[in-house]
Amino acid sequence: MKKLLAALMLLTSFNVLAADPQLGQEFDKTAEVINTDNPGKIEVTEIFWYGCIHCYHMDPILNAWVKKLPADVAFKRVPGLPNPSWAPMAKAFYAMEDLKLSDKLHTALFDAVHKEKVLDPTNEAAITDWMTKKSGLDKAKVEAAFKSFSMNNKLNQAANFFRASGATGVPSFIINGQFITSSTMAGGNEQALKTVDFIVGNIRASKAKAPAKK
Repeated sequence: MKKLLAALMLLTSFNVLAADPQLGQEFDKTAEVINTDNPGKIEVTEIFWYGCIHCYHMDPILNAWVKKLPADVAFKRVPGLPNPSWAPMAKAFYAMEDLKLSDKLHTALFDAVHKEKVLDPTNEAAITDWMTKKSGLDKAKVEAAFKSFSMNNKLNQAANFFRASGATGVPSFIINGQFITSSTMAGGNEQALKTVDFIVGNIRASKAKAPAKK
């Protein structure tokens, strides 16, 4: 309840001009208030799917944006999981994290699906073979990462995050577990990130105005 009240108070503190993104149009409140991993920072989370062409087009723009983030903003990705057909790529995301391959293969996986068109994003066996070939690792090690003890828990968390966010598609952005915007809501990829910047700026200003804890 305290977090919900804080979110509602934050809404009233937004400095909104006619040309600024509008609540209920370019952004909205999340379906539920979501706990963040970095309570000391303003957390921005992208919900995405490797099979999504819009996410593919967003990725280079987003990567450039992330490189310029100020110190008080934390960024992370969560694979979208609204239905079981998206699970193979969610597994790929978490397997790459476990195998320390994210930096090497994140963009390559997008390219394999959308540029080279050699990979079906719903075919787990094909994705495992692709990752084995690209990483140079033993296939058994890659398969073990896809079937690790923690994988089901991570998939459940991703599915719960998608539901709690209120997202209806990808790419979507969750700001501090309280607000959501997307390319569709904002009117494009660049506009979505400008909306994120707007919300982050208002959260930052609200924190600055908040009385210091004793």
